[in-house]
Amino acid sequence: MKTPSARFALNDKTIILNFHGVGPLPQHPIDPGESECWLDESHFTAILDLVSDDPRVGITFDDGNASDHTIVLPALTTRNLTAAFFICAGRIGKPGFLDQAQIAEITGAGMEIGNHGTNHRSWRMLPAAELICELQEGRKALGLLTGNSINTAACPFGAYDRRVLKALSEAGYETVYTSDGGPCRDRWLVARNTIKRTTTMHEIDRMIRGSADPSWKLRTSLRMMVKSLRPGRRA
Repeated sequence: MKTPSARFALNDKTIILNFHGVGPLPQHPIDPGESECWLDESHFTAILDLVSDDPRVGITFDDGNASDHTIVLPALTTRNLTAAFFICAGRIGKPGFLDQAQIAEITGAGMEIGNHGTNHRSWRMLPAAELICELQEGRKALGLLTGNSINTAACPFGAYDRRVLKALSEAGYETVYTSDGGPCRDRWLVARNTIKRTTTMHEIDRMIRGSADPSWKLRTSLRMMVKSLRPGRRA
């Protein structure tokens, strides 16, 4: 099986913008706080226009919402952009989420598919056996569906600790995406910047320009180091 790339470089100057839903809020129940991450289509496309020619910017999407296909995919392809989509395998085909045909179309357009767990649960809170299931079963389902190796993962709710990272490493994931904010730290544990409906264009421009700010890099590195070292739940 091939391993596709989202085509953005991962180095200490890369800024990854992470999105969730785009367009009207869905009819199905959503997780607490998720409505804050649901962008109007005009806001979303304005952001794409701002960053479309900037090689420092990477783009990712979490959760596998149906808007990834109906709104996001056309917006990306018309701007010749690619992105990584982190999907919860247990949601595939459910109302408001991507189905198999839509995922196939996203994959066929050159986008990367990564694992976001099976049921969108915080990996920090899970017993060992359930954590392994989230890391392996979702990955297996997505691999069979896309025909690609699934070697990237994004932590649900941005939550991780030493135990979670150890499990991800032992499972063979090549890159793990977080929601820690700031520029990329390295190619293994990658910080992302969550874009909310209240995030202004000025703030996004400041994120991009701040990618070379040593103090911002330091704060991101320290925050991720603390989270990486904290002990996790015992099995």
